[in-house]
Amino acid sequence: MSSSSQPKIAIVTGAGSGVGKAAALALLGAGYKVVLAGRRPEPLQTVLAESAYSANGLVVPTDVAKPESVAQLFATAIQTFGRVDVLFNNAGVSAPGIPLEDLTFEQWKNVVDINLTGMFLCIQQAFKAMKSQTPMGGRIINNGSISATTPRPNSIAYTATKHGVSGLTKTASLDGRKYNIAVGQIDIGNAATEMAARMATGILQANGDIAKEPLMDVAIVGQSVVYMASLPLEANVMFHTVMATQMPFAGRG
Repeated sequence: MSSSSQPKIAIVTGAGSGVGKAAALALLGAGYKVVLAGRRPEPLQTVLAESAYSANGLVVPTDVAKPESVAQLFATAIQTFGRVDVLFNNAGVSAPGIPLEDLTFEQWKNVVDINLTGMFLCIQQAFKAMKSQTPMGGRIINNGSISATTPRPNSIAYTATKHGVSGLTKTASLDGRKYNIAVGQIDIGNAATEMAARMATGILQANGDIAKEPLMDVAIVGQSVVYMASLPLEANVMFHTVMATQMPFAGRG
């Protein structure tokens, strides 16, 4: 983790399932103390119970779309562990895969509130914590998704917010320099999670076909997050893409 014998403190949002769960378990296994955040406490407790290092975890129910909830998350983390070294800014949702002209305002707004505004609110609180602590600094890893680069059909809300995450990453990386805050982004393609399960049974392609797509073990994503988190603050992985090798992404599918 680091040459220091002091355990590092990580916050993982959306930690109750999928990529967030994999990252939380990987960070716990690597010796971090981990604050698991998500809207419902029960899945977070279940994730923590799966780890052999559950004593190093803390469950904090959080709605990232609400500023006061995000502020409370960071306050609780600092009150319990004294500082925040790593934020894995992961919480996200998608809208139904329907034509964009049929998407309701509420469906659009829900995705924007969580994926974009929620991510900003977490970055903002991480900045406030990391610039004020001693030693100053820390690391933020945003979950961009391959949709931050390339859309799927019928995904305008998800894709727009994930493109927005790339803007958050670049700007926060720039603004974080003076505080020794490193900001990077992980773009994940076809990890075997509940959200991606439909890939294995068949999903709409750009040419209108329905095709099965290969998946990779989500634990590989957890390994990637640990790698990015464990670098010394003098180095930063600004963009890291990890994907199922044979998924349609590069080229034309």
